[in-house]
Amino acid sequence: MNNNNLFKNKKVLIFGLGSLGGGVATAKWFFKQGARLRITDFKTGEELRHSLEKLKDIKAEYILGKHRYEDIEWADYIIVNPAVTFRNEYIKYAIRKGKNVENDCSIFFKNVKGDVIAFTGTRGKTTTTNWTYFLIEKILGRNRMVIGGNQKDKSLLKILNKNSSHRLFVVEISSFQLEFYSKNIKAPMIAGITSIFNDHLNRYSSMEEYVRTKMKIFQNQKENDYLLLNLDNKWTDFILRGKPRSQVYFISLEKIPSRLLGAYYFKDHIIIRDKDEVLDLGNFKNFEFKYGEHNLSNLLFAILSTYIFLKKNNFNLPKNIRNIIFQLKTPKYRQEIVYQSKKLLIVNDSAGTSPDAVISAIKRFKKFSENIILITGGTDKNLDFRELARFLSVNIKSSNLIFLEGSATDKLIHDLKSFKLPIINQHRTLKDCFHNALELAKKFDKSVIIFSPGSASFEKFKNEFDRGKKFESLVKILIEKINK
Repeated sequence: MNNNNLFKNKKVLIFGLGSLGGGVATAKWFFKQGARLRITDFKTGEELRHSLEKLKDIKAEYILGKHRYEDIEWADYIIVNPAVTFRNEYIKYAIRKGKNVENDCSIFFKNVKGDVIAFTGTRGKTTTTNWTYFLIEKILGRNRMVIGGNQKDKSLLKILNKNSSHRLFVVEISSFQLEFYSKNIKAPMIAGITSIFNDHLNRYSSMEEYVRTKMKIFQNQKENDYLLLNLDNKWTDFILRGKPRSQVYFISLEKIPSRLLGAYYFKDHIIIRDKDEVLDLGNFKNFEFKYGEHNLSNLLFAILSTYIFLKKNNFNLPKNIRNIIFQLKTPKYRQEIVYQSKKLLIVNDSAGTSPDAVISAIKRFKKFSENIILITGGTDKNLDFRELARFLSVNIKSSNLIFLEGSATDKLIHDLKSFKLPIINQHRTLKDCFHNALELAKKFDKSVIIFSPGSASFEKFKNEFDRGKKFESLVKILIEKINK
């Protein structure tokens, strides 16, 4: 696939290589298109050595440790790394100059040939994407399916190498990626906004701007496309004021009004209501206990998107769909149970990067034990921690709160002091936090250690996945000691 050699011999500037793999996949893709590559990044060659090693077989010019206006002038196309905000001074300069400014998301949707199911949202998009892929793959087979997007090692341009008009792409899209998603390019056949909560307010000027960025996912949809929204989320009315042209379906943990179409959870049953049928998929009370209430919403999105896709292609949900659903796995670092014994449960929720994620984790695991030991804290994204502070003051003993130092931690502690909670346990390293938690757990007959930072990770870790992996390693050391 070369898109008629659109980029052959074009001067393409990769603006931000990054160390997480997305920039690498982007550079490789454009190299295959025959582009003349120049790659710039504020980070040094030493900081980017792992990414650079992966690019040793491609020809490119590197400008590292800085960005330059002359590189903007040089380029025919500027391809922006998702970590680079649209407010970056060089990017604004490029736009003023009338340059072609793109990112992996806009390039993907301009070039993808198959059908696309795409999810965005503050929370739930990764799980929903993975579960939708799993359900359809189990029903129709893997040959025609590709999963990826805002996922490690499955970036949009990496999976675009599998481009085919016969494939279904199930993708996760972040607000960062949607910033350069432009009008008049391919729209997802099915788009879903799983939830909206306070997040990334260090990047966006307001919640409204953040939500409008998410809403770009359906801006190019037409009447024969589908938009899935969460009726339980307070931002859904705001989203609907964007007047989507597509057919709107809803999910809810309560019975939805009779005038609406969608999937809902009612008296422990999952019900799908469509224009011409109502399906009762059976009792899912055991699912709620095993996976948590928040994952019920993710499941409803996955089931609804699967149902719509199958029906659009003249298939039905199979009679054994309930058995297939109970084979689902929770993605790593999302309320992931990493250790369980009669006395202790350990949960790795490193991907819980907003305050509401912490609340969700505590609500779920209080069912296992009232003795919750919480490890939390990290890097601030200009979020509001007052509601989390109020929740913690009521639900967690101050002696069971363990803080990993960071700018977000300072804000949370400040808000907790208004509830007169003494701050007893604060540490510089995750290792010290975990050891503190283990000591506290010895005091109880049964307890749960939850690592849910409720914030970003960049002061101490590469990202939330690096953070989750390091916590996972600490737990593995504990398990090895127990098994000796």
